[in-house]
Amino acid sequence: MGDLVLESLAVGPLQANCYILGNGGSGEAVVIDPGDDGGAILALVKRRSWRVAAILNTHAHFDHTGGNAFLVRETGAPLMVPGVEASDLPHAHLAANIYGLESQPSPPADRLLCEGDEIPVGEEKIKVLSTPGHTAGGVTFLTSIGVFTGDSLFAGSIGRSDLPGGDYAVLIDSIREKILTLPDETVVYPGHGPTTTVGRERGANPFLQG
Repeated sequence: MGDLVLESLAVGPLQANCYILGNGGSGEAVVIDPGDDGGAILALVKRRSWRVAAILNTHAHFDHTGGNAFLVRETGAPLMVPGVEASDLPHAHLAANIYGLESQPSPPADRLLCEGDEIPVGEEKIKVLSTPGHTAGGVTFLTSIGVFTGDSLFAGSIGRSDLPGGDYAVLIDSIREKILTLPDETVVYPGHGPTTTVGRERGANPFLQG
């Protein structure tokens, strides 16, 4: 299982899951999908005495990117986003207005991610899996403790595909080809809601039967 240690918290009015993945050996950490509440995220990092080595976004929706600016400013860590999502990042915060909410603009990405890329966290590596369908370029992060699926796959459900860049058929194919091919015991850490496993979703998720 390696030396990875996980902290998580639900952030912002849409309660998106932000994950902080730290390496117990090196003291390095990555922050996955800091959608809001940057101060609370940073407090968790400091409590663990971790150094943020990277800030990762699974996709460019505001509820997953709203804390980017705060954490980039406070930690100096590079921001890494899927390459296809990069053009949406600068104006992602504007979509919050549709829901009567506010979100902070994100700075541009320092690194664009694509299928097969690896991001080091100490001696561990996070692998990038391309899983579009919820958005045009969303990704999943594969680690030794599980997969971080953003808004592609949830416990008992899947992400919306009716927003700009979404495609239902593409989303189902992404889940089947990149996530359901993993071992049953693989833990799924979704962008909203509780954790699950690949086996549970393969066997019981109503969107993935037949």
